[in-house]
Amino acid sequence: MPLPLPTSRDEIAKIQSARKKIALQKARRAPFHKGRLDLVDEDKLDDPDEWRKIPLLTKDELRAIPPEKFFSEFCHAPMDQVAELWRSGGSTGAPLFYPRTFEDLPYCILSFARNLIAPGLGDKDTAHLSFPLGIHPVGHAYARACQEFKIGVNWAGAGTPSALQIDLLDRLQPTVWMGMSSYGIHLANLAEDSGIDLAGGSVNTILCSAEAVSDSKREKIKRMWGAELWDGFGMTEAGMMGGESEAHDGFHIWTDLFDIEVIDIETGEPVAEGEEGGLVVTPLFTNNATPFIRWSSGDIVVYEERGATDGPLSVFPIIRHAHRTVGFFKVRGVNINHQELEDFLFDFPDLVDFKSELITNRDIETLRISIEVLHSGNPEALTAQITEGIKNKFEVSPAVEVLARGTLAKEFENSVKAPRFVDRRV
Repeated sequence: MPLPLPTSRDEIAKIQSARKKIALQKARRAPFHKGRLDLVDEDKLDDPDEWRKIPLLTKDELRAIPPEKFFSEFCHAPMDQVAELWRSGGSTGAPLFYPRTFEDLPYCILSFARNLIAPGLGDKDTAHLSFPLGIHPVGHAYARACQEFKIGVNWAGAGTPSALQIDLLDRLQPTVWMGMSSYGIHLANLAEDSGIDLAGGSVNTILCSAEAVSDSKREKIKRMWGAELWDGFGMTEAGMMGGESEAHDGFHIWTDLFDIEVIDIETGEPVAEGEEGGLVVTPLFTNNATPFIRWSSGDIVVYEERGATDGPLSVFPIIRHAHRTVGFFKVRGVNINHQELEDFLFDFPDLVDFKSELITNRDIETLRISIEVLHSGNPEALTAQITEGIKNKFEVSPAVEVLARGTLAKEFENSVKAPRFVDRRV
């Protein structure tokens, strides 16, 4: 690996001091940053006030760059240095494609490999990988990180039919499953319906990323798989920025690879430890083509200097998402947060899966909840509990429908991220 795990905060501070200067120098090469950085003294960046002279880079500014001019205006590496392209999540409008150079790649892979440390993964393990494989980086980057740790990988990807994935999990008996949390639920439902006991199987470690994992979703996946779940936090603009320790109390951010700030959105000033603020990111090594410097990511987080672990990740601070950027339905004037609704529903152990739709019924907005129930469960009782619970918690009376087992599995089959929240109003 190109950078050993740091052992002290002082070591991290020295890396940041050297690499922030390099990050500024690289950003000055890009036409996009012309004139934006002229007043910044690159020899004084250890002074927080000097560093904050660098203007925030926002999603609106990226949206304003025509996609056909993105490489010439924003990126600063010639194409003969580009090893691959990483597709953005599309939050900036039309998805962009970020070039990663041959110099970037070792640090990109390192950022993913760090998430194999806390679970104690190594050459004793084999992994079944169900993340997408292709221009979105999470799948192939995790697979290559596993190989750095001598972990064998079945590159199933998200495109392999789910029934075949279940067969491979049952036949090959891997110790690790890697994929989107929603797809983990989908596979477990399919396995249960096929008479395969994943909870009694070989997988003891699950690595997820790219979706919010609430406490309720985590517990549901742990029950269904009989495995410990470890979540990771990353963004295409930077890499896999952090992951969980055994305490599962937030994301430890690799601050030797990524400088972060948590600021007041209105004033731009740092917020106090423990208070919510906007996350600002500067990649320190994966910036050889894409000059993301003081990138305002849109995440609302809480920062703490130290987490609960005494293990190797204790050298890194943690952030926790406030989940204030998660979507919501507005039903007859009442806001229903998608994350809170998912948490509420997944707390019911007899619930297999659900879909929530906002529909128009006789000109009245209606929240329709479609559910599947365990074979051993009571559909009528669960319907009544969900109806009453949503009415009491969210102050909206839903229409709850019970679906035949496998209905949602077929609907979600072609979606890497299950579309559980759909606005169908007319």
